[in-house]
Amino acid sequence: MHPSETSATDVPPTGSGSPLDRFFRISERGSTYGREIRGGFATFFTMAYILVLNPIILGGAEDKFGKQLDSVQLVTATALVAAVMTLIMGVGGNLPLALAAGLGINAVVAFQVAPMMGWDDAMGLIVLEGLLICVLVMTGLREAIMHAIPQPLKQAISVGIGLFIAFIGFVDSGFVTRIPDAANSTVPVQLGTGTLTGWPMFVFCLGVLMTIVLLARKVKGAILISIVLMTVLAVVINEFADIKSWGLTSPALPDKPVAAPDFGLLGKFDLFGSFGQVSVLTVVLLVFTLVLSDFFDTMGTVVGVTAEAGLLDEQGQVPGLGRVLLIDGVAAVAGGASSSSSATTYIESAAGVGEGARTGFANLITGGLFALALFLTPVLTIVPLQAASPALVVVGFLMMTQVKHIDWDRYEVAIPAFLTIVVMPFTYSITNGIGAGFVAYVIIKACLGKAREVHWLLWGTTALFFVYFVIDPLEQVLGLK
Repeated sequence: MHPSETSATDVPPTGSGSPLDRFFRISERGSTYGREIRGGFATFFTMAYILVLNPIILGGAEDKFGKQLDSVQLVTATALVAAVMTLIMGVGGNLPLALAAGLGINAVVAFQVAPMMGWDDAMGLIVLEGLLICVLVMTGLREAIMHAIPQPLKQAISVGIGLFIAFIGFVDSGFVTRIPDAANSTVPVQLGTGTLTGWPMFVFCLGVLMTIVLLARKVKGAILISIVLMTVLAVVINEFADIKSWGLTSPALPDKPVAAPDFGLLGKFDLFGSFGQVSVLTVVLLVFTLVLSDFFDTMGTVVGVTAEAGLLDEQGQVPGLGRVLLIDGVAAVAGGASSSSSATTYIESAAGVGEGARTGFANLITGGLFALALFLTPVLTIVPLQAASPALVVVGFLMMTQVKHIDWDRYEVAIPAFLTIVVMPFTYSITNGIGAGFVAYVIIKACLGKAREVHWLLWGTTALFFVYFVIDPLEQVLGLK
């Protein structure tokens, strides 16, 4: 069911008016305990892959001294930070926004930062990045920048994230794959391996069809029902068919459902150790890159997911934005302090919103499941990407519907909106899409003689994005490469 729709069978939460209901404003936001619980489960299942992927990315890299991080400890650190910060966001921010180690940032840490210094030093940079973001929040600058963004660009960010999250679903499932460079093809991606073959692809395609049919019929729990049923089907298929690979996670019932957590990586960071490994200018540029990526990834996610939930106020602002952004900054600090890389708000939270979540109560479910993952990782990670990815495709459709609110006849806003929307999926980055939209908006306004209509913060942010886009030649000019 589309988040903005309600059916005649929807009823207020059991115990409406209770302290719990009033605290999370469940009835006030037109939600129910059932929707919040289903939303919490849906969000967890669509982002549980991070428990597998983060240890692969960080654990597979070596630092300057040839040291690798322990994979078991990385699973524990990843689950712990996701659990704690998601719960804090639920209670402190009261929005259905889950947090975990950020994809993209962890790759930068593993393949760009760590080879220049030790792991402790690299994680110290993440802590510095998080502290700087917290300072920006407490000074009001981060919130002010979000308020300075024109409404059409905010809507475009939401639509762009919708396309991006759908593309992630197609890629994660294997429905869309990269064409090997050896093929000498100018076409970067293709359908499956050229064709759709294998049982895993059958599970994904069936999951997409089931989800859209349930959604069209306005069945409550459509997304979660699809994830659960497709996981069961995948387990049965995996038991009786000869499957070469399901990808990151295999739907095989584990021999030992319980695994003991290992907290050995907690506190393993050196806040200023990087300054002894590389130049001060290099440290500044690295922190700048991390802050900019984390800053605008979170901004886009918070605006997009909250807009899809119908929670923006009359001015198009996110409720309690200051608290939400501060919690996100603290999550970055926690990620660095635990050696699991910077934690950030996940666009997969849109899956929970698509299931009806409207409050932080859903985070109690998602965070609780991550806490269980500390001990039950073998059980909670049997959901294959082919069973979870259909949810992302459908949520992409739900977020795409906001494109109707953009005035496409006004080129001065339509062109920046278009660039924001298309650059996100085409470059696989929320930050790149926001940057392209900002730069285009400011340049067009200036060329039309409307420079005064652009908020000064937007001018400053656009200048930072310009540096971000030309960082490589800038480093060459400064002799850093």
